[in-house]
Amino acid sequence: MNAHKTPHTSGPNGLAFGIDVGGSGIKGAPVDLATGEFAQERHRIPTPQPSTPQAVAEVIARLVDEYDLPAEVPIGVAFPAPLQHGVVRFIANLDASWTGVDLPALLHRETGRHVVAVNDADAAGIGEVRYGAARDADGVVLVATLGTGIGSAIVVEGHLLPNTELGHLEIDGHDAETKASDAARDREDLDWEQWAERLQRYFGVVEDLFSPDLIVVGGGVSKKHEHFLPRLHLRAPIVPAQLRNAAGIVGAASLAAEDARRTADAV
Repeated sequence: MNAHKTPHTSGPNGLAFGIDVGGSGIKGAPVDLATGEFAQERHRIPTPQPSTPQAVAEVIARLVDEYDLPAEVPIGVAFPAPLQHGVVRFIANLDASWTGVDLPALLHRETGRHVVAVNDADAAGIGEVRYGAARDADGVVLVATLGTGIGSAIVVEGHLLPNTELGHLEIDGHDAETKASDAARDREDLDWEQWAERLQRYFGVVEDLFSPDLIVVGGGVSKKHEHFLPRLHLRAPIVPAQLRNAAGIVGAASLAAEDARRTADAV
């Protein structure tokens, strides 16, 4: 494995706690940073309604408290919005009052722990690069999640380029995810061949822009990858994700451990 993707095993027992915040549920588990596997079973708590910052922070604190973890174990949060240095830029899936919130600062006040927060697609991308389908890849890796929309992460030599939002590229006069997402496939009742034509157009444009060395495709539909990935003809290899629903939790935990170690080294 390449040195720049060696898993970070700092912290008590090589653990960090990963959390995936969604519109309907908040899931979390401690992650073994040596393997990228859950150290204990994942727990889920329904997302509070209304999903205000304080209400979500209290649920996250409850989730962490369900595990007996040393105080030094950091928290990584995969969050459904673009974040700039931990600050929510805008929000679609949760309460509108999230805009402008410093998520790590909020959760640090609530839990007393070191906290890192990243966009959920970025967290999944890091998970796949460090522990999954792109673990042995060099250069530029594009991880795309096909679901209600299209999430994206670009990782260059192990370093994340945050908040790429490539599902919102305008292609042929349309927001790309309105035509090429898995939701579009369902909505328009497309067969695999018809959907693959749209994916070919989408990934062809992205490939021309970024020239990735590897493309990883995630989202629930990746379980059926044999129906559509072989129909795509790109310069880069395109492979299914390996971590599936665990990717966000695992990637966020890994980023939290990395940041906690960097912060400790700077003291």
